[in-house]
Formats: sequence, structure tokens, C-alpha cells
Amino acid sequence: MSLPPLTTTTLLPPASRLLDKLADLRLRGHKALAVLLDPDDFEELRLRQLLELAKHHRIDFFLVGGSLVLTTHQAALIALLKAEAPQVPVLLFPSHALHVDPTADGILLLSLISGRNPDFLIGQHVVAAPRLRQSGLQLLPTGYMLVDSGRPTTASYISGTAPLPHDKPSIAAATAMAGEQLGLRLMYLDGGSGAQYPVSAAMIRAVRAAVDAPLLVGGGLNTGEKVYAALAAGADVVVVGNHIERDPHFLADAVAAVRQATAQEPVK
Repeated sequence: MSLPPLTTTTLLPPASRLLDKLADLRLRGHKALAVLLDPDDFEELRLRQLLELAKHHRIDFFLVGGSLVLTTHQAALIALLKAEAPQVPVLLFPSHALHVDPTADGILLLSLISGRNPDFLIGQHVVAAPRLRQSGLQLLPTGYMLVDSGRPTTASYISGTAPLPHDKPSIAAATAMAGEQLGLRLMYLDGGSGAQYPVSAAMIRAVRAAVDAPLLVGGGLNTGEKVYAALAAGADVVVVGNHIERDPHFLADAVAAVRQATAQEPVK
């Protein structure tokens, strides 16, 4: 692989307006909803139903990705999102360097700081770096923390890492603090796909108190009450995936919970 010439322009990563947007949401106490779509579960009819509902119930971000991405549906999924909901930023949620797609708006550049597998701390990043430089994608360096959610998840199996203990918020807080000190700009607490129960409010509060970075929380958020509880504990963005893919009408409950949490968050 030949690299482009090392000029001042190419050395600089693309400016990330999306990072500014997330920081501004946190500063103003506004909560946000991200919908995670797995290309392997891509069903066009159900997705079009979700997009129709999104005309009346606001989605702030689409995340596209999964732990495997075995199909070639990712490009088609992004194209449909950009065509039908161009106002909603599409962020890649990659598990491998091969999942870089320049047709998205940005990428959560995940560093799996809850684990000790070097491939997901830096290895995949090295492989992806030349493509990312040329992609034009906005880069969102993210400290990704898998949390025990009551059952083994694809993410923990594929990454070969143990999740953070569900009842050890202090470990999560110290992990997030280290990630922020290393320069990561977002933190993401995730119970994983098909989580039996969501990340605890105690862990969310502990991480929120430990870092200033915007905080994303996902996994097991399958009721409006759970979405609200995560936001009330300190999440800035909630991520819903499996449940909303199975039942697009859950979008209305999730959006209502986001609005309620925003209304009760004091403006800073």
C-alpha cells in the first residue's frame, strides 16, 4: 500500500464538527438519541418503517456497525440512511479496519480500554490509519468500555476480552479517567448486543463524575424507563439497537424519555 505524501494538510485529521456538536449538547444539558443499525440485520422494509417514524420522532445520530459485519449490506444501509434522512449524521461503529466507509459522516474511533487485547487498543487503528486519512471521515476518538450485562456478548467473544464487572463502578470510572487523560474525546459504556440488563445507574454516575467527555451509554435499553434512567444518571447520548430493529415503534418511547430527561437537566 502506498501512502499519500506527508504534507501539512494530510497530516491533519479532518475537522470534527460532530465532536463539537456532542460537546455542545453536553454543555447545554441536552440529551440525545442514537440508533444503532447492524448491517447483518439489514431489512429494508423494517428500516423504511423506522425512517418514516423518524419524521415525527427525532433521531440525533445513526450508528452503523456490529461485532462481525459478515454481509456486504453496510454500503447499501448507509446509502439508504443518507437518502431518506440526510439531516441525521451517520457514524460508523466499527469492529475491524475493513469497516471504514467514506460515505458515512464520521467514525467512532473505538479504543477498547476496558480490555487488554492490543489489537483493539491500537492494532486495528494502525491498519486503518492510511484509509482514514484519505477518507474525509470526521474522527471521534472514543474510549469504549464493555460492561458485564448478565450474559456473554458477541463483542466480548470477538475481542477476546472480559467486560468490566457490572457492580464495580470505581473500575469503570478509573478506566474512563485514564482514557480521557490519554486524549480520547468520548466515552462509551456498552452492555453489548442483546444485553440481559443495562449498565447500572451507579456506574454511569461514577463515570460521569470522573470525566468531562460526552458519555454514550448502550445495551439493554429496551424500555422508556431504562432509557430515562441512563440519561438521568449522567449519559449524554443513549444508544438503542436490537430492540428498535425488532420493534420500530419503540422509537416513540425512546424519544419521549430523551425529551423528559432533557427537560429536567439544568442548563449549565
